[in-house]
Amino acid sequence: MKAAVIAAPKGARVENVVRPDPGPGQLRVKLEGCGVCGSNLPTWEGREWFKYPMAPGAPGHEGWGVVESLGSGVQGYKVGDRIAFLSGNAFAEYDVVGADSAVVLPSSLAGKPFPGEPLGCAMNIFRRGDIQPGQTVAIIGIGFLGALLTRMATNAGARVLAITRRPWALELAAKYGAAECIPMDDHHRIIQRVKELTNGDFCERVIEVVGEQWPLDLAAELTRERGKLIVAGYHQDGPRQVNMWLWNWRGLDVINAHERDPKVYLEGIRMAVDQVASGKLDPTPLYTHRYGLDSLNQAFEAMKTRPDGFLKALVTF
Repeated sequence: MKAAVIAAPKGARVENVVRPDPGPGQLRVKLEGCGVCGSNLPTWEGREWFKYPMAPGAPGHEGWGVVESLGSGVQGYKVGDRIAFLSGNAFAEYDVVGADSAVVLPSSLAGKPFPGEPLGCAMNIFRRGDIQPGQTVAIIGIGFLGALLTRMATNAGARVLAITRRPWALELAAKYGAAECIPMDDHHRIIQRVKELTNGDFCERVIEVVGEQWPLDLAAELTRERGKLIVAGYHQDGPRQVNMWLWNWRGLDVINAHERDPKVYLEGIRMAVDQVASGKLDPTPLYTHRYGLDSLNQAFEAMKTRPDGFLKALVTF
């Protein structure tokens, strides 16, 4: 089979490798596609603690496809089932995954891309946020996750204040239900605007989806007394400083909405399947860029530079 191999920093290439066979309790999946995740940028860019070449298909973890072969003892699946799954080697034509790491996709989603891991991630962030009808929810950073969270919070009856840098992303947030769209340009001006929109009370929920210091600082400023600050951005470039006085004074609940338990991830994927299949959530417009397996370097470069209109890249087969 063909698989992408990151042989050196910024050096992904396609190689012919042995197609894996499923062991007991495993499924072999013929990939339809795999999303490209921003959390893997350091892997592609290169860091001194990574070892190259990486395993074939790594670090692809947003795959979906069709069950092609069953290992012994597998129940609840059949050849031809279309699934989303958790793995770390999905930048390849085939992958082998545990039967307990997959979710069957209904026929109503036939032909539609379904990178289950990030969709499940959005659902789990939403669940951890405990968003209720009538609340004001600020979402800082309108990319793929931010747009999905905007729609889900709006569907839940909350008023969403979308805050983001890119002008076209403000327009996207409005399409996904945001009541107010605020340019992320000036720290104090944003605080003043949110204060005006909330009669000085600020927001019951603030979700930070950027993963940088300034948005985290801003998120705390916008969270009301006894509100919840939900950290959904992936902070991977070093330690952070926080305004502990402000957190203490307002009595904030600070929630890191990243999950590591595969069972929790799978529950999020199942919830995402229900939301998308029912029409309550439509992620399709958010898949803005598609690449072949031999263009993985370009996919990661687009993820890094985020040209106008970029939200989510998919590698498709």
